[in-house]
Amino acid sequence: MTAATLPPPARAARWFHALSDETRLRLVELLSHGERCVCELAGVTGAAQPRLSFHLKTLKDAGLVTDRRDGRWVYYALRPDVLDRIAAFARSVKPGKHAGSCAAACCADPDRKARHHE
Repeated sequence: MTAATLPPPARAARWFHALSDETRLRLVELLSHGERCVCELAGVTGAAQPRLSFHLKTLKDAGLVTDRRDGRWVYYALRPDVLDRIAAFARSVKPGKHAGSCAAACCADPDRKARHHE
């Protein structure tokens, strides 16, 4: 992922916020095995329906999951394309490989480095 294809900071923040909760991480893990009914997710996690709905809405609002209604049941599934974008984002921000970084732009010249870090 290049700087031109990095997601907007607000989008990345929503992704990481959605993944910052143990229950939501557990839901992502469960959904990694395929689509699941909300009743199944409730049974496996032991979460009360209102709490589970809140967490699923957070994941959905962040774009990590989709839902579909079938009669009175709602089924949730992961969006692998978004998970791929999150992984690509994480790989792209590893230290030390950025063009225009301080090491490449100013710190190679000791005089510029001293002025930059004053």
